[in-house]
Amino acid sequence: MDARLNLFGNPVAAKVLRHITSAGRAVEGSTLPAATQELVKIRASQINGCGFCTDMHTKDAAQAGETSVRLNLVATWREATVFTDAERAALELAEQGTRIADAAGGVTDEVWANAAKYYDEDQLAALVSIIAVINAFNRFNVIVQQPAGDYQPGQFG
Repeated sequence: MDARLNLFGNPVAAKVLRHITSAGRAVEGSTLPAATQELVKIRASQINGCGFCTDMHTKDAAQAGETSVRLNLVATWREATVFTDAERAALELAEQGTRIADAAGGVTDEVWANAAKYYDEDQLAALVSIIAVINAFNRFNVIVQQPAGDYQPGQFG
């Protein structure tokens, strides 16, 4: 299976992806826990049907020590007992931030207030940024039908 467009070989797409990657890297130095960052990326990618990003971030999280139980339960986090209240708040924010077209007004005040109970302003900024960036990557990959399954942790640097 081949993608409709080689995102890395096309100079325009490659330039845009470099900028989006750079935006995502701005969060790496934040105090938002790395595990939470990966869980949010996985959940948004699942919602968007992005196999490439789901593959990548699941493998990256496993490489970083995330358990298979937690990775297997991200899609059903509401029923799972393996996530902290803070992680649950981040996952809910990720879901509403990803599904903004599904509800008038986007993210509810209740979901925002719940996330704000666990994360300070910088961490909230990091969460919002991660949600926006992973949604951009998901759209690139879904539109061009980027194949999934071959990603190796660390492949992109």
